[in-house]
Amino acid sequence: MRFREAQIEDIDGMHHVRCAVLENKLPSPAAIPMADYVMMLHNGFGWVCERYGRITGFTIVDMPKKNLWALFVHPGFERQGIGRNLHRLMIETCLQQDLDMLWLCTAPNTRAESFYRRAGWLDKGPLPNGEVKLEYWFSK
Repeated sequence: MRFREAQIEDIDGMHHVRCAVLENKLPSPAAIPMADYVMMLHNGFGWVCERYGRITGFTIVDMPKKNLWALFVHPGFERQGIGRNLHRLMIETCLQQDLDMLWLCTAPNTRAESFYRRAGWLDKGPLPNGEVKLEYWFSK
């Protein structure tokens, strides 16, 4: 397993992972245009995990909005520490960027929600669309 900063050239691999997930599924691959990935990487940063020559997981943070835009692991590579390591790298990078907090939205009662809660994210309540909003506050 190799973790490294995400590059524009990684977008196809990241989108493949995003379309493969079993929770928080996209209604269609076109639901997130490639231009959105480009914009997010230009506005923030991302990390990828590579294994066997392909991207198996990724995370992207939208810095201006202080939003964890994505953290996904391909289902064939779950439960191998990829998500935990991507989360750690993302948090470390946010600390270096001097962020005070991050937020995200996810479906309630999912493995994703449980993952974030175990990692210290705090519940900020349900949203009108049915998702739950979580926040992570950095202690300095």
